[in-house]
Amino acid sequence: MPSDANRLHPLSAVTLALQRGLTGLSMPFFVVMILSTIFDGVDIDWIFMLAPVGFVVGIGYGIAYYYRFTYAITSRTLDVTSGVFSRRSREIPYRRIQNVDVSQGVLYRIFGLAVVSLETAGGGETEATLNFVSEAEAERLRAEIRRQTARADDDDASSDERAASASGSASASGVDESTRHERSHPDRRPTLLFELEPTELLVYALTSFRWGAAVFPIALVIFLTSADSGSGLVPAFVLEIARPVGGPASLDGAAVGSLLVLIAVTALQWSVATYVASAIYTVANYYGFRLGRAGADFVYERGLIQRYSGSIPVDKVQSVTITENPLQRLVGYAGLWVETAGYGPESSGGSQSAIPLAETDRIYRFAENLTDVETPRFQRPPTLARRRYLVRYSAIAAIVVAVAFGLAQGTGLERWYLAVAVFVAVPLAAHLKYVNLGYHVGEEHLVIRSGFWNRRTTVIPYYRIQTVSTRRSIFQRRLGLASLAVDTASSRTFSWGTPTVPDLELETARELHGIGRERLQSAVRERARSDETGLSVDFT
Repeated sequence: MPSDANRLHPLSAVTLALQRGLTGLSMPFFVVMILSTIFDGVDIDWIFMLAPVGFVVGIGYGIAYYYRFTYAITSRTLDVTSGVFSRRSREIPYRRIQNVDVSQGVLYRIFGLAVVSLETAGGGETEATLNFVSEAEAERLRAEIRRQTARADDDDASSDERAASASGSASASGVDESTRHERSHPDRRPTLLFELEPTELLVYALTSFRWGAAVFPIALVIFLTSADSGSGLVPAFVLEIARPVGGPASLDGAAVGSLLVLIAVTALQWSVATYVASAIYTVANYYGFRLGRAGADFVYERGLIQRYSGSIPVDKVQSVTITENPLQRLVGYAGLWVETAGYGPESSGGSQSAIPLAETDRIYRFAENLTDVETPRFQRPPTLARRRYLVRYSAIAAIVVAVAFGLAQGTGLERWYLAVAVFVAVPLAAHLKYVNLGYHVGEEHLVIRSGFWNRRTTVIPYYRIQTVSTRRSIFQRRLGLASLAVDTASSRTFSWGTPTVPDLELETARELHGIGRERLQSAVRERARSDETGLSVDFT
């Protein structure tokens, strides 16, 4: 092991040994079961003889992995070496590191341990994970990586200045003094930018719905069903709640109408349980959220049970997105996310929550200060687009009615024609989709707004744009419409996809395509002359 290499915390060896030992303990069971089905004479008692051997081998492998895992901070890269039989050595350049995240569960905090995760540009997964290190080592690594990243950026800026001077460019000033000062002090005490108040956390929990929380009520139903508390596949309490409103007493011989009532009641219960689980998850995940600025980095911390902290270099930010769902718009709140080209294990794709929730005016002011964008004046697609949405949603409503009719033919369902009422919502749905669309072409930024259930307003600096493309479906070609898609380095990791301006008139889309390409090229040239980030970090 090189003299400057480091190992993980000794408790990591214990954890790895137990994990690998349990894996080795279970492997003989599967091997013997498979061999017994192929060959005669394979005795099931072999499991009891091989299991202890597998356990010991697994422990040995885990300990060997611990001693073979090293990491080191060099002048240009973070080096990570791992593997027992097949060695893997990674040299991660600092300029590629997007985020440095530190997480701690309850047990980790008790023992003073932490997990450090490194995300890099263009990564589809975490580039490297150090599991476990001491809290002091985690803070040292984060500060040192931020310092080395700032130094790498300054080296790039100096190279640009020398190139500009050599070419006789009039703009060879490079990074301004304030930015140099921020980069030279990456480990100074963070300046607090935002702190999530208890009232805001409660509003955030009550106005958010996370589909991933559905796993908790599903797990509860599976547990209750396995305890034989109901009728076959349905727990008893579900039947009891559905019975007063026309549900069946049991599944045996139940009429179709009562089964539909049971399905409706079960869906309602599942939705309520998911909503409650989502609120609890939100409170636990964003409790104590604080956002600050240290040097040229954003730093954050959050979490009640599992504590997260991390840093995001400001000049790695690709775009900024404001999110609002109908409930949040009703009470005048919104959230703000920043997108990087990295992949965060606790982020949404490449997105990380800069401000989970705050008053809408405050969020928009924060976004304008962050991006230095002018107040957008949104333009909408042509009214022909609204007619297209009307036709689209009418087709969906027709499918719903057709499904209801098919069920009536096969099950004897009465009053299937009530499904026609879904057509009442079609004009409203088409109108809401249309009025929540918009785009703004600024001097240095493109702003795109879309969505009703989760309205997103995305601010993209031109120099962050990688490609601008015009897309047309069969139906759009018939109407003379087109969509404009704007790709950044983070678009491939967006949880909500590539920012797109849909259903523009073809000539408008082509015009915007030309403007986007021209300003992209101009921004790249300007970026080459001066290492301005395009993102202001002076919030004080």
